[in-house]
Amino acid sequence: MKAALLALVLAGAPADNALFALYAEGHYPDAMRRGEESHTAQGLAIAARAALADAMMRPAPCLACLQRGEEDARRAVALDARLSDAHVWLAASLGYQARILGVVRTGLTDSPAQAKAELDQALALDPSNPYALAALGGWHAELVRAGGEFLAGKIYDASMEKSLALFDRAERAAPHNVAVHYQIALALGGSDKISYHARIESELQAAIEGPPQTVYEKFVAGRAQELLTLMKRGDSDAFDAKLKTFQGYP
Repeated sequence: MKAALLALVLAGAPADNALFALYAEGHYPDAMRRGEESHTAQGLAIAARAALADAMMRPAPCLACLQRGEEDARRAVALDARLSDAHVWLAASLGYQARILGVVRTGLTDSPAQAKAELDQALALDPSNPYALAALGGWHAELVRAGGEFLAGKIYDASMEKSLALFDRAERAAPHNVAVHYQIALALGGSDKISYHARIESELQAAIEGPPQTVYEKFVAGRAQELLTLMKRGDSDAFDAKLKTFQGYP
């Protein structure tokens, strides 16, 4: 469950713009430190976003990075519950932690329900937030993949029909957003790469073409190219292995 992370949000006062520039340029430790030191909702939301990007760009899953992102996002929500993006980054941090910790440990805290509540709140505040839309679409796809259509629908009211509708809305809201296209491709690839083959290819190509607006977007565009190359080559096993790594599974 992720949120797609990049180009259109967190503009605000000049101090917030300077802090966002640190994130956009890939200076994640500085963005986290200064965002946390700001003691503002906007600053903490940027810190959480930087922690998530830092986690995604590491060669191996980083639980501590995600926990720091969760803490910063929770502090941002506590300071200003109206900040849609803070809810998205909180949901994303919970979702990626669930992939590391596994079903049993995350089930004790009902992490899927927590993430869904945060994404619902993000969309209540901003119905056109592309990151919230893409992340919620991924939430539905992940639950269907893990439990099957029947159980996912019975327990969480999740379905691929809802997932696809949310992905469509995310793309209408931000048609050229690299991270949104990339996250949709990851979600559909993990769900059913055969049924959604054409769309996955289309999403990966859109992520590659971008153009990227941040260091993180440039990074995921490179990952999109890796996946697209494997898909076009027909190397299913290598695609699956790479996809799992890119999704944040240990």
